[in-house]
Amino acid sequence: LLAIAEFEHDDPGDTVLVSTLLQRLGEAGVRVAATSNTLPGSLGEGRFAAQDFLREIKKLAAIFEAIRVDGPDYRHRDLPPAPEPTDPARLTERAEHTPGATLDDFDGLLEYLSTLHPSRYKKLLDGVRAVFVSGVHAVEDQAVALRVVVLADRLYDAGIPVTVSGAKLDEIFTEEMLHGGYRKKYLRATSRLLALSRFEVPTA
Repeated sequence: LLAIAEFEHDDPGDTVLVSTLLQRLGEAGVRVAATSNTLPGSLGEGRFAAQDFLREIKKLAAIFEAIRVDGPDYRHRDLPPAPEPTDPARLTERAEHTPGATLDDFDGLLEYLSTLHPSRYKKLLDGVRAVFVSGVHAVEDQAVALRVVVLADRLYDAGIPVTVSGAKLDEIFTEEMLHGGYRKKYLRATSRLLALSRFEVPTA
């Protein structure tokens, strides 16, 4: 059994590779179970010219029996809306008194992330126990927004609390982005960042 979480495809080349891989695994008797916010037949919609890869997408869809699980995001059941951003001076003070904390300016952080391959973001978090970010604001560029998504995923995987000043964490992605092809990625990232903002920050 091969279990895959967050099964998504943003790249046509990846779609062809994964389609071939899963087909070969199926022929070898391997069963595949996956979770995804996108139904198999809708993979790639709004992200690349999915109509040019219908054969691969149909192959992927044929592998799975879709079971829909609807309901509210469990991370936010019975929880209040996004917390208000922290006062900048208070943010700095908290970061200075939190062991293993990082304090970054949002624009500086985004600029630094642009110099690294997303596969290296996890390494950035080695030894980090809390993340503080000042001057958070809406991101206008989709490439930058997708880097934020990857960082949010790595932070969530590591369970690192996030505290910010500036805009709320549910205001990072624009309305246009939240209605585009990467909508589900942005909503998931927002959900994860909000969950991290409610984690308890370690104390000395």
